[in-house]
Amino acid sequence: MLAESHFYFNKAADVIDLPDKIRTILLTPLRTIKVEIAFEGEDGKIQTYVGYRVQHNKARGPMKGGLRYHPHVDEDHATALANLMTWKTAVVDIPFGGAKGGINCDPRTMSERDLYEVTVRFVEQMKDVIGPATDIPAPDVNTNARIMGWFMSEYSKYEGFSPGVVTGKPLELFGSEGRDAATGRGVMDVLAEALSEQDREFSDVTVAVQGFGNVGTNAARLIAEQGAKIVAVADHTGGVSKEEGLDVPALIEYVADHGGVKGFSDGEAFDNSEIITWDADVLVPAALEDAINKDNAASVKASIVVEGANGPTTPEADQILNERDVLIIPDILANAGGVTVSYFEWAQNIQRFKWDEARVNEELDKVMRKAYRSVREVATEHGIDMRTAAFVLAIQRVGKAALARMHVRAKMPF
Repeated sequence: MLAESHFYFNKAADVIDLPDKIRTILLTPLRTIKVEIAFEGEDGKIQTYVGYRVQHNKARGPMKGGLRYHPHVDEDHATALANLMTWKTAVVDIPFGGAKGGINCDPRTMSERDLYEVTVRFVEQMKDVIGPATDIPAPDVNTNARIMGWFMSEYSKYEGFSPGVVTGKPLELFGSEGRDAATGRGVMDVLAEALSEQDREFSDVTVAVQGFGNVGTNAARLIAEQGAKIVAVADHTGGVSKEEGLDVPALIEYVADHGGVKGFSDGEAFDNSEIITWDADVLVPAALEDAINKDNAASVKASIVVEGANGPTTPEADQILNERDVLIIPDILANAGGVTVSYFEWAQNIQRFKWDEARVNEELDKVMRKAYRSVREVATEHGIDMRTAAFVLAIQRVGKAALARMHVRAKMPF
């Protein structure tokens, strides 16, 4: 994934003739932390894990990024995702830099007590390099609001009451209204802008969604509420389709009870691998990395791809789709709704002032739609695709911020 991130960065850097030394500076993480976590587990055995935090760039503000618990967490993957967070926060123009990290544990095999222990010991090890004005973690793969609550509570033992140290917290611990649906709402917002510039309405389009977790569920629900037909949904258990449009609320309720879409009776079953090439106007890949690749990109039927997941399209597939004039709304724009509402949560925590859900959603809509238009302006100016334009915009914003902090006489292409 790191290679793919650098590929897109360098493609954009070529557009603005960014010098090699500046590229190296912007790509190199500010700091990488690796810690050992050891404790006696509930079974009486010593448990050992490794925790990581990669802090990529702080030119535009405190660093921000998810905390994931997964056996495959390692430094390279954290570095790639931290890098992307820097560009993502810059694209939507919120005052953060990028960070990412996690612990190489598997929560599915751990007791609740052990999950708590690994969290608080990670905080103990990291407390000197994180904080509301330094680096603010958030939920990611296999972490959730409850874990963020433990994180905040443990950090506050050392630094005093600090709700702003993490986002994605429970509402009872000063989380934000609207946070759960934020990424899916952002997907809906950018799709609305794309349809508008094509003089189309939601009621004119059919949509296929890959992945029915938090992002896919909320994106499908909100897009359907705007009048579009969700004609196919696939997740790890299977796929279900309906030409007239699926009953999304009923499907959400079914998945909550059964753990997946397989077996949903109000639709036709299909193999989940077929979702990428489904006959729909819009494809929302909201699950796996590399879901659209060189083997299936030529068969994608959608004219708009909205990347709800991180890295769902490989560089080879990206080129194929662009050559076919498929509009790709890239991940660093399309799924930035989550980090945007995380910013709102952080701002509320700093101000000790709570927003209602209507205000959160209104502010998110404004940020996402403005970001789409800004990326489109760059794409039009340079005659480039939306992904490259998003990276160009992000590089320019980060570069300008970095230069504003320094005494530099050399002319830069920002």
